[in-house]
Parts: sequence; C-alpha cells; structure tokens
Amino acid sequence: MSTKISSWPAATPMWVDLGVNDLPAARSYYAELFGWEYVSGGEGSGDYLLAHADGRAVAGVGPKQDPGMATVWTTYLATDDVDVTAKKVIANGGQLIAPPFDVLDSGRMALAMDSVGAVFGLWQAGTHIGAERVNEHGALCWNELHTRDYASAQAFYSKVFDASYQDISGDDFTYSTFKRPSDGREVGGVHHDTDMPEGLPNYWLAWFASDDVDGTAEKALELGSSLLAPVMDSPFGRMAIVQGPQGETFGIIDTPPTGDQSASE
Repeated sequence: MSTKISSWPAATPMWVDLGVNDLPAARSYYAELFGWEYVSGGEGSGDYLLAHADGRAVAGVGPKQDPGMATVWTTYLATDDVDVTAKKVIANGGQLIAPPFDVLDSGRMALAMDSVGAVFGLWQAGTHIGAERVNEHGALCWNELHTRDYASAQAFYSKVFDASYQDISGDDFTYSTFKRPSDGREVGGVHHDTDMPEGLPNYWLAWFASDDVDGTAEKALELGSSLLAPVMDSPFGRMAIVQGPQGETFGIIDTPPTGDQSASE
C-alpha cells in the first residue's frame, strides 16, 4: 500500500479517468468490482466523480464529452508545466486533442496524442494531485503503452518527458520499463504489442491491483464483462485483462508486495 499527499514527480503516470455513456451503470459496476465510493469532482465539474478507496482518490469517472468517442481509460502523466510539455508534444510529432486549460483550482491539463497515435493526458497539479492511493486492491498499480511502433514510441517519451528505459524483454516479448528523470524510478512500461488487432490504435493500458485476481475476474464476468486475456500467472504476478460492460479495457494484477512495481514516491 502507498498513500500520496503531495504532487507526483514529472513523467509519472499518476491518474486515470473513464468517460462513459451510462454514468450510473459505471458507478455501480466499479463499486461492485472494487468497492469504490464516489465523491463529486466539485462545483463546476459537471457530473465528474472521484472514485475513492479507503477515503482517498484513486480514479475519475464521468460522462463522455462526445457520445461518439470510444469508452476508454485515459492515463495522465504528471508535468510541472503543462504548457511547456504540450509544446514538446507538438515539436516531437504528437498532437493536442485539447490544448492546456485550467480545471478550476484542481490543476491544469491537456489531452494529447503521441507520435504513434496513443492518447494520453497531461496533468499539472493544483489542489488535485492525482491518485492518492496506489498498489492496493482497487487502486492503480501500473500503466503501460501498447504499441506496434516500439522504437518511435520510446523516442517520443524520451524527448517529451526526458524518460529513460530499462529493457526487460524475454524470449517471447519485447518490453521496457519507463523511468522518470527525477530519480530514475521505474513508473510505467512500453510493450511492443505484436498481437494488437489491425485497426486498433496504440493505447495506454491501466492496471488495477487486486487481492484476489481470480475472484475479481469472476466478479467482472458476473457484472457483464468479458476477459480479453484470461486469468494467468506471469513473471509479474497473477493477472487478467478485462473489458467492461461499456467497452473499456483494463488490467487486474496481484497487489504488489511493495511500492516498487508502480508509481510511488
């Protein structure tokens, strides 16, 4: 378990949120699956909700701004200056879907697409630092980029966030961990995903910790989900990939024994 009360270091994947067509259904689904409770994002935030675990924010859930958009979990990376980072995104072949703007006093954000087509958010903390709990049941524990364009993706995040990488590839997979510049801590991953269906864009996948992956997967199925990857053992823990009832995809994996496997101070 790890609790966070101050801003996350730059380049850390530190928040995820989900835009849905049916907000009451999403609230109910994740409350049943992870035990989340919900708090309003505050006056002026529309119906955006902060999902809490043990009284601390772990994710955001709200209505889609455009009903035609795909239902996805969006990963946000911390930055000390959204405007500067947004310029680097453009300079290195990315695009801005939503240019920098203030979110009341919560922070300043932008929504971007990297040079290989994966969407992610930028967050400069105000009163909202992002995830306040990680590495425990129902909380974020890892974020990874799935891409067909492995070298190009690495180059983009290296130039935009000054990230470095640790290659942990095996016989049947190509993977590197994503290290933030402030302390070299491994806070995310880049996966050369050669099994991605044609037409599916490169994407960031959010992983939530589970005290009982088999039980969580069974509950997900009972709640109308499907498993895109069945429950299995991996070098990183017991895991599965879930597609929620509204189409969103996320991973579940054994609760990390320490904070070393995810974004942490």
